[in-house]
Amino acid sequence: MVEAVFLDRDGVLDELILNPATGDYEPPHRIEDMKLFPYVIECLRKIQNAGYDLFLVSNQPDYAKGKTTLEALEKVHKKFDQLLTSQGIYFREYYYCYHHPQGIITEYSSECVCRKPKTFFLFKAEEDYNIELGNSWMIGDRDTDIQCGKVAGTKTILIEEPLSWKKRGKSQPDYRAQNLTEAVDIILQIDEK
Repeated sequence: MVEAVFLDRDGVLDELILNPATGDYEPPHRIEDMKLFPYVIECLRKIQNAGYDLFLVSNQPDYAKGKTTLEALEKVHKKFDQLLTSQGIYFREYYYCYHHPQGIITEYSSECVCRKPKTFFLFKAEEDYNIELGNSWMIGDRDTDIQCGKVAGTKTILIEEPLSWKKRGKSQPDYRAQNLTEAVDIILQIDEK
């Protein structure tokens, strides 16, 4: 069976952007705002080289909330993918949930099966790619990421991204890290044991 690292995107791999309309830091809506943290490529390369498959699991509700378009979100994703693949980093799968239960776009405003903390995408990866969840990891900067990983049976690391502080405090991660560099060090140290 295959071991994997499941990663949230915004606040873990790329920078959150201040939305002047809400005063909150949010995912990027424009390609020029998609900026990877400077250490991300090196970190993901270490995970790949250690034999883990990479998966992205990201809630992207801003279209459902009427803040942007699906086309804009797709352009941001393409930029993100290009930044990674140009450096030889390949995710096995990108899993995006575009729904939100309190959205304003009718067809995306519901209690879906795929929005974290629900485990739909992790179990889909387990089935589709023969992932051994018990020896895999979930890394995120919010309680929903940790709750998702816990229920699915992965080990969990909470990234304590300062701009995400409002979205955590109610989960019990296995480990805590200041950024992806620390998270990868934890994984590789545990992997050696």
